[in-house]
Formats: sequence, structure tokens, C-alpha cells
Amino acid sequence: MSFIHAGRLRKAALPRTASIAVLAAILCGTSALADPAPTYSALLIQAETDAPRLAEARAGIAQAQGFRTQAGERPNPEASVEIENFSGRGPYQGMQGAETTFAIGQPLEWPGKRGARIAAGDAQIVAAQAKFTQARADFAYDLAVAYAEAEAAERRYALAEDALKLALDDERVAKALVEAGREAEVRIVQARAAVSAAKADRDAAKVERDTSLARLTAMSGSPVPFTSLSASVLDIPAQLPSQLALDTLTTPAVSTAQAEREAAARRVRVERMAGAPDVTASVGVRRFGEDDSSALVAGVSMPLPLFDRNKGNVQAAQAVLSAAEARLRAAQLDATADARVATSQLEAAESRVAAAREGEEAAAEAYRLTRIGYEGGKLPLSEVITARRTFAAARLTTIDAQLARVRAQAGLARLQGRAPYGEPL
Repeated sequence: MSFIHAGRLRKAALPRTASIAVLAAILCGTSALADPAPTYSALLIQAETDAPRLAEARAGIAQAQGFRTQAGERPNPEASVEIENFSGRGPYQGMQGAETTFAIGQPLEWPGKRGARIAAGDAQIVAAQAKFTQARADFAYDLAVAYAEAEAAERRYALAEDALKLALDDERVAKALVEAGREAEVRIVQARAAVSAAKADRDAAKVERDTSLARLTAMSGSPVPFTSLSASVLDIPAQLPSQLALDTLTTPAVSTAQAEREAAARRVRVERMAGAPDVTASVGVRRFGEDDSSALVAGVSMPLPLFDRNKGNVQAAQAVLSAAEARLRAAQLDATADARVATSQLEAAESRVAAAREGEEAAAEAYRLTRIGYEGGKLPLSEVITARRTFAAARLTTIDAQLARVRAQAGLARLQGRAPYGEPL
């Protein structure tokens, strides 16, 4: 990266780690007491317990497990007390002729009902776990992009600060040339306008940086606001698609859709079984108050399925199954298309980064030569301002290309169900 100090351009071909160190020094030199965000890998691990999005997805598994536990429960027995032939007339006055029956009834589910509920509960747990895996992959993608956007915002702010320093240097040179009679007074006006524009750009870049860091803090669930970054993801080279194995039939989205389809199919069976009537068997003791004798009683009861046969719920469950099958087909098609797009985008992004860096080097050299010509009185200030803007735009193009590379790398990793840069989920 090229750095400009005291009105002179100096290019340094630094190693990647040194470039990151220099960038961190520039960005954090005035923030010794700042709270830097951990590295992306560390932040991803920390987010497992702190991120609200993952906590919500994890609660879905606990909910499914609760439903599965309830699905395996058997019906509760029923206790009943009946008193007959009391408080009437004749021999049934008072309680002397009363007949009291104490009975215990046990509903007996139709064979297969409980097993169908348990199977549906198990399938729902699998679906919830698949959703959680997909949520983690989506979160890893969003976190990587948020981290990269925060880093890009920090670099843009550093460039804006650098541009302001250069504009101030140009203003000083313009004053010196005007006082020496080598430039017209209008050059100072132009230089001051350039300084004002550079200050506005610096302020806008600061707002963007603070906003990006605030979003990263909120996404990770950190209780302490981040004011800087401790590592770089923009400088990590892309892992080319040829090095990555991608099975579109096992992507998180497809796996989730498959699990939801299976759970919906199990639910159809549950609703079909629900239409079968359950039998309630009861046994008890009846006491005859007239002679203080007792006898056993037993009975069996069941509803007559004349009106309600659960047809509506079966129809609704079948519609849910049809929708789940459609989502599965769509997920499979989308995964195949997304895989092709992601690999193409990653290759293009890597090429774009290389081209942007070459353009930045060329713009830096052009600015250096223009600045020398201006300080020697051979070129006007307008040429310097144009060259400086071109150089700044080239540096911003490099940042944008690196950010696009992170998005492409993270998108491909999401399809694979993993975090970018090799971090496990």
C-alpha cells in the first residue's frame, strides 16, 4: 500500500503481515484505550454463546425436544365418583338407598397413534437441528461480511484522513507559490475548497466507520462496544473453487428442506391416526347404601366417529407436506445455481483485486510525478487535485474489490455449511 507524508509520496512493498500491522497502527494510533473486536475466528466462537440470533435458533431445538417428550406421554387415567338414588321420594329419601360408585378409567389409544407421534417428534428435532446448522452458516456469513465492512470502513476513514493531510499540504504549497509570485491568487481559493471537501469526506467516513462497528457489536452480542478491529479479513487470499468440494445435495438449505419435508410427512400420518377412536376401559366398586353391600363394576366406552373424522386436519397436513416438497425442489435447484454463481463470483473477485492493486500502483506513481511537477512550478494545482482524486479512487476501488472477495468467499462457505477461512461450525 502507498502512504504519503509531508507532501511526498513513498511506496513500500511490505509483506502482508507488515501491511496489516501498519494499517492497524494508522487506524488505532490515537485510540490506545479502544476496545478492539477480536479476530473473526475468536468472534465467531464467542458469538456461539452471545449472539441473539444463534440463541434463538438453539431455542428451536429445545422446543422440538419438548414436543417430542410430550408426544411420548400416555393418556392420564380418569377417576370418577357417581352417586345414584338419593334425595328422592319413598324409599329413596336421604342417603339410605344411595348407590355410590368409585371407578378408574384408562383411555387406550388406537394402536400406532403414540408411535406416530413419537416418530413425528423425532423428525421435528432433526428439522430443528438442520435449521440450527443453517442458521449458524448464515450467521457465519453475515458476521464475516459485517467484519469486512467494518474493516473497509476503517480503511476508508484512514484514506480520508490521509486525503485531508494531502489537501492541507497542497494548500501550504499553493500559498508558498502565490507568495513567490509563481501562481495566481485563485490557486489558494482552489486549495481551500479542496481542504473543505476533504474534511467533509473525512467526517462522512467516520460516521460510516462508527456505524459499521456498532452493527458488528450488535450482531456478535458483545456487551462492550467495539471501537476498532484487531485483525484483517480483507487481506486474506481467496480459496479458489477448484480447491473446494461442494455437494449441492447436502447444503444446509437443502438439508433443512429435506428434514422439514420428512417432518411434514410424519405429521400427515399423525393426523390420519388421530381420526381413529380411542377406547376407554374402566373398573370400579359400587356400594349399595340400603344394605351396605358392594359389587364390582366394569365398562368400556368409545366415541362414534359419525361426524368428526379429522379430515380437515389431514387435508391441512397434506398441504403442508406439498409445500415442503416444493421447498425441497426449489432448494435443490437454488443450491445448484448458487454453487455455479458463487464459484464464478469468487474467481472474478480475486481477479478484480489483482487488477485494482495494479491500478492503485499506477495511480500512485502518476500522483507522485504530478506532485513533483507541481512543486517545481511546471504543472497547475488542478492537475495535482485531479491526480490525487484519481489515486484516492484507485485505493477505494481496491477496498471495494477486497470486500467483494470476502462476500464471495463467505457465500461459498455458507453453501458448504461452514464458516469462511476454514473455521469449523
